[in-house]
This record gives sequence, C-alpha cells and structure tokens, in this order.
Amino acid sequence: MSLELTAPIPEEPSVADDGTWLECIECGEQFAPFDDVRYTCDDCDGLLEVRYASPPTWDDFEGRGVWRYNAALPFEEGVSLPEGATPLHTVPRLESDVGVETLRIKHEGMNPTGSFKDRGMTVGVRVAKELGVGRLACASTGNTSAALAAYGARGGMETLVLLPAGKVAAGKIAQAALHDARILEVDGNFDSCLDIVQDLAARGEVYLLNSLNPFRLEGQKTIGLEILEEFFDDYGTYPDRIVLPVGNAGNTSALYKAFRELVQSGALDAEDVPKLTGVQAEGAAPMVEAIENGWDETRRWDDVETRATAIRIGNPVNAPKALPGIRETGGTAVAVSDEEITEAQRDLAAEGVGVEPASAASVAGLRKLRENGTVSEDEQVVCLTTGHLLKDPDAAFEAGDDPEPVPNDTDAVLEHLAE
Repeated sequence: MSLELTAPIPEEPSVADDGTWLECIECGEQFAPFDDVRYTCDDCDGLLEVRYASPPTWDDFEGRGVWRYNAALPFEEGVSLPEGATPLHTVPRLESDVGVETLRIKHEGMNPTGSFKDRGMTVGVRVAKELGVGRLACASTGNTSAALAAYGARGGMETLVLLPAGKVAAGKIAQAALHDARILEVDGNFDSCLDIVQDLAARGEVYLLNSLNPFRLEGQKTIGLEILEEFFDDYGTYPDRIVLPVGNAGNTSALYKAFRELVQSGALDAEDVPKLTGVQAEGAAPMVEAIENGWDETRRWDDVETRATAIRIGNPVNAPKALPGIRETGGTAVAVSDEEITEAQRDLAAEGVGVEPASAASVAGLRKLRENGTVSEDEQVVCLTTGHLLKDPDAAFEAGDDPEPVPNDTDAVLEHLAE
C-alpha cells in the first residue's frame, strides 16, 4: 500500500518534473504535476498525492516559516504574506489538570489570516500561477475563504467563495469580503457547497483550492515539521502524540505525509512518529464512526450540527488519506460534545491562548482520552489549535464572562469589586 508508514522512496517516473509528480493513492497512476489542472485520478477518480524522488532530511531546511521547508515542497518560494513559524505554547496549569507529562499547544491561529489554511494557500496559489489559471474558488466554513481571499488578493487573482448560508462566523465572512472575494451564500451545508465547487472546477470555470487539491496539503504538512523540530529542540525527543481537530481531515493527512517522507529519507525513525489522534464534534463525527467500526471509508453524514463551525463537515474528502494515518501511527479518534469544546476553549483562554471553538476540540478530546485511559499520564502531547479566537467573536463572547455594569464613580467601582 502506497500509504504505509514505512513505504520506500518511490522510483521517479518519466512524467516527473524536477523530481516531483502526482500519484493516485488508489490505483497508482502517475501524472505530470503542472501540465494540466487535475484534482483526482483520471482513471479511477481516487485522491492524488504529490510525490518526490528525494524526500528531505533535517539538514535540507533553512530559513523561517513555511518556505523554510521548500526542500519538501514543489517550489522554492510561493505567494507569501508570510506564514508559518507559529508558537508552540506551554500551558502548565492545563498540563497538570489534564494529567500528562508534557502538553504543548501549536497555535495555528497566529498565521496571517488567523488559521492554518494560510500554509496551504501559499503553496496552492503558487501552483495556480504555474498552471496559468484565472479564477480561484473554494467551499468554506469560513477559514478557507479568508485565506483564499487574502492569498488570491496577494497574487492578483480573482477569487470566488461558496459558504453555507447562516452557518459561517461573521469574522470570517468579513475577512473574505475585505479581501475582495466574491461571496456566494448557498442554501445548504458545507458539503453541498463543495459539491458545487467541484462541479464548477470540472467544467473548467474555477481552480479549486479546497483540501481535495493535493498541493494544498503540501503547505499544511509544514505544521508537522515545525512541531517535530521545536519539540525536539526543547526536549531532545519527539512528542508521543499529536491531537488535532478534524473537519475535512486535511491536516491529519498532511501531517502523516510529512512523517512518511521523513521516515523515507531516514531523518525520522518509524517508532518515533507521533500517534495521530483526531477529534470531531459529536454532531459531525464520520471519521470517529469509521475508526470505531473499523471501516476502510467514512459514510457521509447529511445532517451535521455543532457550534464548532470550522469542523461542521459530514463528508471528509481526505478520509482515504487520514484513516491510514491514524491507524499506521497507532492513533485513534474521539468525538466530544459542544459543552466539552466550550470548556476546553475556556481552559485555553485561562492560559492566555485564545482560539475559536473548533480549535479547542483537540484539548477537549485529549481530556476525554486521558479520562478513559486511552492516553497515559507519562505521554508527551501536542494539541493543534487551528484558528484564532477572533475568528468567531460571538462564540467567544458566549463562552466568556458577562460585563458588569458599574456607576460612573471610583468609590462605587471599589465597592463593587469588594462585593
């Protein structure tokens, strides 16, 4: 199987361009990377992956941010704002409360538009320029639209975003609008929006930049590279487990690909690869369902609901890449309630780390897995938080404390504080 953790370095095919090509994860068909616009396999419609004849080692990386890792990417540089180099926070009180040896928070909300999506767009928009396409498009629960609009604007390209009407946080719509994207609100959920964008892409009307696009995931895999490097610098070892929110399962797929390539090059031993552990909201948990039932694929949930809007997705398109990633690394998946997500959001805020609800799902999931014994007390864990607090200010306001009205008088303020 081409997605095995210990799969050898692939042999470079004749269609490769400077050691890079596209390969179907289902049938193995190979394609030139930049000759035509292509999202899935021409033969079987399977998902494509970017492959490299020479996977990188740690010595190949220099600089800062996403493009520090250009030896692991299709180009030397991309359309950049710049992105990456996000903090790996310590959270000592939360670490003690959850009950693990080490807990660090990789805060992707510190990217330029406030989410991890920027990592994918710096690569994806660069590929769009290479292909000579005009209009960029995505379906979105909010963060993808904000990132695409910003990077499309940076690249001087037209952008179109389709959003589920009434289901996207205002802060995210505002970003896309200000960056001059054309916004279409669809009477349906995210998966309906993605269906339409895929149809538009198939007709040649747009260049699709959802995570179905294999080049998007190349940028996102740099999250995993940063985690491993910084964690090793601090502790001299790699984390036992990485816990991350799951919507379309792009990050799970991307991190697993990063680790596979490091194993191929000899830069990382297979036994040192962190367990990839996915967390979904109970109202949108097809990946968890598949893991718990031992299925090889997910089953689409047509009705999904959660306050964690960024992971309100019922048909994770990257499941065929993500399920092997979870299983091959010895990880698992767990569903958490909206109440547990809100509690975790408050816990992170108490440590000064402000995230949107979907981001907090990783901490909520870790807590649940620690309580049921799946995660042991001696584990070193990194939780990925994917979006900034201000992505969804309404949710933050609901989760936080209410303002306290006081008279316009200093003594009255002191009296109120003493009560």
